[in-house]
Amino acid sequence: MTNQPSRAGAIARAADHYASGAFLAELSRRVAIRTESQSADRGAELRAYLTDEMVPTLQAQGFGSTIVENPVSGRGPFLVAERREDPDLPTVLVYGHGDVVLGHEGKWRDGMDPWTVTVDGDRWYGRGIADNKGQHSVNIAALAQVMAERGGRLGFNAKILIEMGEEAGSPGLRAMAEANRDLLAADVLIASDGPRVIAGRPTVFLGSRGALNFDLSITLREGGHHSGNWGGLLANPGTILANAIASLIDQHGCIKLDALKPPPIPPAVKTAIADLTVGGGPNDPEIDRDWGEPGLTPEERVFGWNALEVLAFETGNPRAPVNAVPPSAMATLQLRFVVGTDPQAALAAIRAHFDANGFQQVQLSTSRMETFAATRLDPTDPWVGWALDSLARTTGKKPALLPNLGGSIPNDVFSEALELPTIWVPHSYPACSQHAPNEHMLGSVAEEALRIMAGLFWDLGETGPSIREARAR
Repeated sequence: MTNQPSRAGAIARAADHYASGAFLAELSRRVAIRTESQSADRGAELRAYLTDEMVPTLQAQGFGSTIVENPVSGRGPFLVAERREDPDLPTVLVYGHGDVVLGHEGKWRDGMDPWTVTVDGDRWYGRGIADNKGQHSVNIAALAQVMAERGGRLGFNAKILIEMGEEAGSPGLRAMAEANRDLLAADVLIASDGPRVIAGRPTVFLGSRGALNFDLSITLREGGHHSGNWGGLLANPGTILANAIASLIDQHGCIKLDALKPPPIPPAVKTAIADLTVGGGPNDPEIDRDWGEPGLTPEERVFGWNALEVLAFETGNPRAPVNAVPPSAMATLQLRFVVGTDPQAALAAIRAHFDANGFQQVQLSTSRMETFAATRLDPTDPWVGWALDSLARTTGKKPALLPNLGGSIPNDVFSEALELPTIWVPHSYPACSQHAPNEHMLGSVAEEALRIMAGLFWDLGETGPSIREARAR
């Protein structure tokens, strides 16, 4: 008598895929492709990651693939792969990005090569291994294990979108999605990016804070003037700009301009956040508990509120100061914002505030980085409870539910342009050194993630139709 396909069988296959070394081999092959989207010289590698690595892998799983050119000139292409089993079954869209930040060769500890996976205990080092090659590799491998357990079927339809420009602000992603709505049509997005709330706790998040970067600058004259001869007679642009910034945020990190604050935290969001704890990991910085909006917990400040950060400030020559009143000053600020904040209205409010308070000389402009919108799926959506139940069943742990990630991802493309419910299951952790030298993934998290996603995709084939029907009521 043959064993019947089962959820436990799919999860066991996922665990075996890890234990056999097959997953590490897949990941090593992908990390070796130098897909730095922030470098103008990596166009061939960005394309090769799709054509030479992703297409053959997905073809072996029964996916047909289409390379979609980026509508933004000079930017990396997109891969859309599809496996259609039955038009009456639910369709999942799985997203990932194959591009990475700069490798920072020569800056990794012990001379490690960022393009070669190095295993040191539970840590797997390599550029992009956490962000995002390791994460979408988990999901693609889990789909394969479910298919193997079901005898060559998933039990649902699947589409996979891989972009090659997320680390450069996802140029062209929204335009591509809007132009290919039918190609990307689905019932739910299930994707992985960003960190868990802590390494040992499975996590689901439903969107992300938005990010608005803007520049402030002031130029009063040509060239500097000796501070002994002219100090006290010439307006100092550094002083003026420092005071302009201080009119927006105080010395404790509390936003002073009401137009930059969000609406009150919704009750369902507040309830979800109450179950979270930020920080406390071995490599996490110590939280400054008196920083930010008073009356909020640290968790509410990062997941339910806005944060205004000064990213850079320069006046004169900081590396070699001279005794001169500088002619100019500039700063770059960032507003991380939750749902309910309009970034364009925020910029207009800053301009009006400066004009009304004697800072007319301060110029305000958006930075070159694209503005990510704030998004958040309703925590009471049927897909949310379904995902949390699946993770709990697989791991025996209570998953963390983040109403939105503290950072920013292009989730608005899926939630707004494609109008999808969005479920994100991250496979990294806060101290992974993402974007820095020594980026790594925890092997223990990768193993658990493979089992989690195998269970989740198995459940999609079993109960996905009923969840889709419940959401349509």
